[in-house]
Amino acid sequence: MPEFEDHLPSPLADRAVQRMPFDGVLTDTVAAEVPVALVFNGISHAVMMATPQDLEAFALGFALSEGILDTPQDCFGIEVHTTTVAAVQSVEVHLDIAARCFARLKERRRSLAGATGCGLCGVDSLQALDLAVPPMPQHAWVTQLQAATVLRALQAMPALQVLNARCGSLHAAGWASPEGELLQVMEDVGRHNALDKLLGARAQAGLLGEAGFIVMSSRASYELVRKCARLQVRALATISAPTDLAISIARGAGLQLWGLCRDPRAVLYTSLSTS
Repeated sequence: MPEFEDHLPSPLADRAVQRMPFDGVLTDTVAAEVPVALVFNGISHAVMMATPQDLEAFALGFALSEGILDTPQDCFGIEVHTTTVAAVQSVEVHLDIAARCFARLKERRRSLAGATGCGLCGVDSLQALDLAVPPMPQHAWVTQLQAATVLRALQAMPALQVLNARCGSLHAAGWASPEGELLQVMEDVGRHNALDKLLGARAQAGLLGEAGFIVMSSRASYELVRKCARLQVRALATISAPTDLAISIARGAGLQLWGLCRDPRAVLYTSLSTS
């Protein structure tokens, strides 16, 4: 058993650097990237490299967006512990979850044991890929979402990226109202982690069902689209372009997907049609 410590690592660190052309040794602020183990009912399920901040929200968002939990109420408690493994400061996040969710997780782990097939994310066959997302109910406000509204939310994001302003290497995921008012931003070295932190924070506050859309400082990969659709997020807008698979999954789920959102232009890659 690891020996737990009292304090989380800092999300930022100062390192000595040399700027070229050489003008002396200076100090630069960089983002921390630490192993974070997600432990469900005592069993470690995944280890993610993440920024050590907002980890309770991260763990809950991951559990929901990956289908481990059905609702936030399936999580009865979360504890965050710091330890040192091979001289590297690491974190374990322990979640106490409902018995039916844990039984499903154990069955999933058994199905992945000894995977030697295509090697994609640990699955052993193409048939094991979990790419299908049921269509979401359509909401009138999404049909009225305009590029100017999406760009308004993205333009407001840098001011709320307080960690990235210091280190310049963190992704951000933000929640915007249907009118484009940016209400919340979460940061992490990983775009998936930033999204899970945001979804988890919304779940903790009981706000997952509110109307609104997500904006991100990254490209739109299929994983981001799938996570959003699983939690009934109706629209996603990213600064960079999406992949073809992301567009296909968004269309099937009825998620409005925007990309290349850089003022004064934005590209709409899907409509609300689920065909």
